[in-house]
Amino acid sequence: MIAVLKRNASQEDKNQVIEVIRGENFEVHPIQGVEKTVVGVLGDPARKSNLKEKLQTMGAVEKVVLISDPYKLTSWNFKQQKTVIDLGDGVKVGGPELTVMAGPCSVESREQIIETAKIVKAGGAKILRGGAFKPRTSPYSFQGLGEEGLKLMAEAREETGLKIVTELMDIEHIDVVCKYTDIIQIGARNMKNYSLLKEIGKLDKPVMLKRGMAATIKEWLLAAEYVMNNGNHNVILCERGVRTFGEETRNTMDLSSIPLVQQLSHLPVIADPSHGTGRWELVTPVARAAVAVGADGIMVEVHPDPQNALSDGPQSLKPKNFQLMMDEINAISESLHSFEARERKIAYA
Repeated sequence: MIAVLKRNASQEDKNQVIEVIRGENFEVHPIQGVEKTVVGVLGDPARKSNLKEKLQTMGAVEKVVLISDPYKLTSWNFKQQKTVIDLGDGVKVGGPELTVMAGPCSVESREQIIETAKIVKAGGAKILRGGAFKPRTSPYSFQGLGEEGLKLMAEAREETGLKIVTELMDIEHIDVVCKYTDIIQIGARNMKNYSLLKEIGKLDKPVMLKRGMAATIKEWLLAAEYVMNNGNHNVILCERGVRTFGEETRNTMDLSSIPLVQQLSHLPVIADPSHGTGRWELVTPVARAAVAVGADGIMVEVHPDPQNALSDGPQSLKPKNFQLMMDEINAISESLHSFEARERKIAYA
């Protein structure tokens, strides 16, 4: 349920509405819009009708709307403006500009991560990706450098000005990962780790939530609800492909999920064609397609020497191929913006 406050509602009015909701033992999630304030109400559905009647008698409340969707906080019913994640220094995810996150699967050495950071920055990426704690299918595969890898990522940020995103695998690493990163990545394996989602929901740190390997759209959005329900509304969704019967690619990239989720949710959605395909030669074509269907950003793996990468070499772009991809997706993004501008002009003519 949401309570939409009147445009002229004062802070005192808002506080009174919140006090009434909390007095009935419901959770409160205020969202300040451009013109109005919306207060989200979460709790026992059986008792909401009584609360609705109380709220409707309050002068500051314009209307009260019951939300039937299973996902409440991620829904457009809860927030009418698209969520834009502001990382500072002009870097935003979900705004009008396409945001690119790029870097190696794993941080391997100082030389490797610094060189890659310079490459992706020169190509136009705003965010450096890299794994310090690596979840691997085989226990004998490279597991990452741990905190040392995070320190190297932070050094690359100092040298290039890029923001960084890295994966958090478990609760015990929350403090150390938060110390270094700008965005916490929750990988596909952890999308349903609800204890972890609740804990990161208590943080004041943007979260990128990857779709689980066999997750439905509903399950994906409900995983985001776990984060948002605990107070953290800075969530980015990442489509990275799902597991199907196909063996020719690492996963099956579900491009239809991007526009579908954008119809259902105000959260920004980005695409990861590296994990979606597992083959470097398919990354650029799928990245182009993801931008064409409306992705807010792209996340790709880039390595200066993929043949000798310690993880995910076959899906990593070489520097020249990364630059080619950037040129092509930027051209598509600019073309779409020009088309949208023409459509708006025609609509208002």
